[in-house]
Amino acid sequence: MIAYIKGSFVVKSPAHAIIEANGIGYEMQISLHTYSAIKDLSTGLLHTYLHITENGQTFFGFAEPAEKEMFLLLIGVSGVGAATARMMLSGLRPHEISQAIAQGNTALLATVKGIGKKTAERLVLELRDKISKKEMDVTGLSNANNLISVDDDAVQALIALGIGRPAAENAVKKIMLTKPELSLEEIIKQSLKNL
Repeated sequence: MIAYIKGSFVVKSPAHAIIEANGIGYEMQISLHTYSAIKDLSTGLLHTYLHITENGQTFFGFAEPAEKEMFLLLIGVSGVGAATARMMLSGLRPHEISQAIAQGNTALLATVKGIGKKTAERLVLELRDKISKKEMDVTGLSNANNLISVDDDAVQALIALGIGRPAAENAVKKIMLTKPELSLEEIIKQSLKNL
């Protein structure tokens, strides 16, 4: 599986992008949020997912890992196809979808074209536990690029320093909620001060 492609953006539109890497142009379906992230870039990286069906193969590109992760969760739900998942990610950010699912807010989910009341209820039913297992709080999957990895890295660093996992997770979560813009080093320092 190709995890990401890094190269030059040859074509960018709200629905798709073509990224050239090593002389090969990869066409990818993208969400509006990914388009917003790449529209002013000439080069960059897109996290990818190759969707294979009996009718063909489609590449999907995502500006951030959280968007790809949410896409994979969404297409795992019965009745939600890749096009619908992309539509959801164009209408709502990953953290908004995560929060709506965690809170059982089917009304918000149903505002997306192609998602009716029954599909929204199925999304909540099937994904609420999966989102909880990933230890995502109600602020969502991501408040910024790579928030999940920064969060995890900070927790792992604190554990390596001898702090217990629950205390480390609570300390990092408090810092991330109040100061999500901090660097990894600053998050670790602030967390240590608050322990």
